[in-house]
Amino acid sequence: MTDPNREVDLAGVRDVACMFPDVNAVPRGKIRPAADFAGGVELRIAEAIGLHTIDGNYPDDDITGDSDQDVRLVPDLRSLRVLPWRPSRAIAIHDAVHFDGRPSDFAARAVLLRVMEAYRAQGLSAVVAPEIEFYLFDRNDRIEAGFEAPRGRGGVREQSPAGYSLDAGNEHAAFWDELAAALVQLGVRTDTWLHEVGQSQYEINLLHGDPLDLADQVIYFKMALREIAARHGLLAVFMAKPVAGQPGSSMHLHQSVVDAAGRNIFADAASGADTQAFDHYIGGLQRYMPDLMLFFAPYVNSWRRYVVGSQAPVNLEWAEDNRTVALRVPTSGASARRVENRLAGSDANPYLVIAASLACGLRGIREGLPRRESIGARSAYSYPRELPLGIEDAIARLQNSESAAQALGAGFLRAYCGVKQTEFNAFMGEIGAWERRHLALQA
Repeated sequence: MTDPNREVDLAGVRDVACMFPDVNAVPRGKIRPAADFAGGVELRIAEAIGLHTIDGNYPDDDITGDSDQDVRLVPDLRSLRVLPWRPSRAIAIHDAVHFDGRPSDFAARAVLLRVMEAYRAQGLSAVVAPEIEFYLFDRNDRIEAGFEAPRGRGGVREQSPAGYSLDAGNEHAAFWDELAAALVQLGVRTDTWLHEVGQSQYEINLLHGDPLDLADQVIYFKMALREIAARHGLLAVFMAKPVAGQPGSSMHLHQSVVDAAGRNIFADAASGADTQAFDHYIGGLQRYMPDLMLFFAPYVNSWRRYVVGSQAPVNLEWAEDNRTVALRVPTSGASARRVENRLAGSDANPYLVIAASLACGLRGIREGLPRRESIGARSAYSYPRELPLGIEDAIARLQNSESAAQALGAGFLRAYCGVKQTEFNAFMGEIGAWERRHLALQA
C-alpha cells in the first residue's frame, strides 16, 4: 500500500479527506480542496480530537489542558488514494505533530512508529500479517434491538453456521465483487477470503509486510468494507462479540522478525530449529502482554469473547498448530517461522495491537526471557486463566505498568486509560436487557 513509487493521479479530484486515526482507530480529520493539499498548505486540528471516546465524548480527566491547543496534520503521501466509491475525493492518512515536530502524545500511529524505531535501533525489522473477522448483518434502524443475518438471493437468510462454505459467499456476490475491486484500488493486499464459523461471519487475511503499512491497510480495509456494505444494504460489524451464542470476531496477528539482511531470526536457516531469539520473543509476550490487554480488548464487549472452548484464549500458553492457545506457532519452513498472537478482537486499534505485541516481543529478546514449555496438543483451557478479569482490571494494570510506559510512552498511556475509563463510566450509566429481564420481578 505505501509504495513510495506509486503515484496517484489527482486529475478530477475535487477534495482530499485528511484523515488521522484516533485512539479507537476511528477515522477523523478534515476535508480540504485538492489544490491546497497538493500545494502543501498547512493544516491544523485541535489535539484533543484524537481522544474522542467511542460514544463521542472526551476523557473526564484533564489530559490535554483547558487551552485545547492545535497540532499540525502532516500527510504520509504514500497513503494517498482516490476513493473507489467517490472518485471526486481522495484520502490520505496523516500524523498529528506539534509545531516543533514532536509527535502528539495522543496519536496511536506515533506509538507504533516509536516501537518500530526501537527495532531499527537493534538492527531489526518486524513483519506482520493480520487476519480480520467480521459479521455482515441486515442494515436497518433497529441496531439496539440486535442484529439479523442479511437476506441473500430470493430473500433467504442464512439459518445455520456455514464455516468455510463457498456457496454461502455466493449469496452476496455483487457485494464481494465490488469490495474486491475497491480493496485493490486502495492498495489493501489480501490473501485468503472465507466464511467463518458464525452465522454470516467472514474472515479476510492480509498479506504480510511492514507493520505501519499493515496497520494503515486495516484502516482502509474497514472503511471500504463498511462503505461497500452500506451500498448493498448490508451492515459490516467488527464488534468482538456482536451476537450471543455466536463466535466472537478476532484480529489474529502473525509476526516475525528479520535482521538487516532480511533473514528471519526466529529459525536456524540450516536446521530449521527455533532460535533463542524466538524463545525469548515468546517469553516476552507471555511476560508483558497481561499489562497491555486493554489494547487487545478495548471495550466492555471485547471481554465477552474470551470464553472457554471458543478458540479465543484465556491465558498465554503457546504451542505449535494448536488453536486453543494465545500464541500459536504455525507449522512452517525456517524462512516463514512466526508466532500468531490470537488475543486481539477485530474491534481493536490495529496500530496499538501491533505496537503492543511487537514491544513485548522485543523486550523479551533484550532481557533474554525464556518461554514456557509448549503445551503441545493439550487444550489451553485446562490451564489457569491469566488474562485480567475485565476492563476495569485491564485499565488498572495498564495504568500501573512501568514497562508499558517505557515502551509506548507514559503520556499516551495516561490519555488512553482516560478514554477507556470514560467509556466504561458511560456504559455503567445504562441499564441492559439482562438486568431488566431477570431483576425486575425477582430481585
